[in-house]
Amino acid sequence: MKHIETKQAPQAVGPYSQGVFVKDTLYVSGQIPFVPETMTLVSNDISDQTRQSLNNILAIVKAAGLQKEDIVRCGVFMTDLGEFSKMNAIYAEFFGAHKPARAAVEVRRLPKDVLIEIDAIAVKP
Repeated sequence: MKHIETKQAPQAVGPYSQGVFVKDTLYVSGQIPFVPETMTLVSNDISDQTRQSLNNILAIVKAAGLQKEDIVRCGVFMTDLGEFSKMNAIYAEFFGAHKPARAAVEVRRLPKDVLIEIDAIAVKP
């Protein structure tokens, strides 16, 4: 097992790793839409928050020596599924033709009162 840490993604706000590599599988902890350099919320807009969370995931994936196309699953946690179409548009733009498996659920509240948190699993080819 190898712990993945990068300054290109927000530092963990609790007792966990940004990512953990076990054999050929990378487990990326849920990423909230914080800008890594400032550890502040990117904006109050769901589109901006979705993009930032996905970029944070990608930074961790790259730090592990993998790429976007190695992501096989994402979990999306939102405080308002009424914003699903906006999130989905950014998600589709981010992944393009690559389509990982995904679950999207509404939750009552997220850390730091953000609108979205996304986790991921990537597999080394």
